Amino acid sequence: MGSLRGGGSGVQEAAAEREARSVDAEEACALLSAGRHRYLDVRMWEDFDKGHVAGARNVPYYLSVTPRAREKNPHFVDQVAALYATHDPIIVGCRSGVRSKLATADLVAAGFKNVRNLEGGYLSLLRAANQEPPET
Repeated sequence: MGSLRGGGSGVQEAAAEREARSVDAEEACALLSAGRHRYLDVRMWEDFDKGHVAGARNVPYYLSVTPRAREKNPHFVDQVAALYATHDPIIVGCRSGVRSKLATADLVAAGFKNVRNLEGGYLSLLRAANQEPPET
């Protein structure tokens, strides 16, 4: 998968993925409750509308997902940059943590300094709060 800024190399993307830090659900809850971090939900709009973290902003990483293909949002980094400064503390989450790990790596590669991937995604937050996931 290429860089959104064009001309990206697999080496740069691998380095960005290594630099991307993760937090577990308990740490994420503490950071969000303290008001120190913002929550960026990278699920598609219809999933976000079914339930999300209070105060979350939604910028889908994928525009569509089918059994055969995923259409990546070509404007993802630009859309996030319109909401947050590169130094803002952000926790990036999706449903289960896979998509958010990719999104976090893209943001780090684009110069965001304080982004963290939510391990286990939104589902892990619901489990930590003993809540049931919304119907899919």
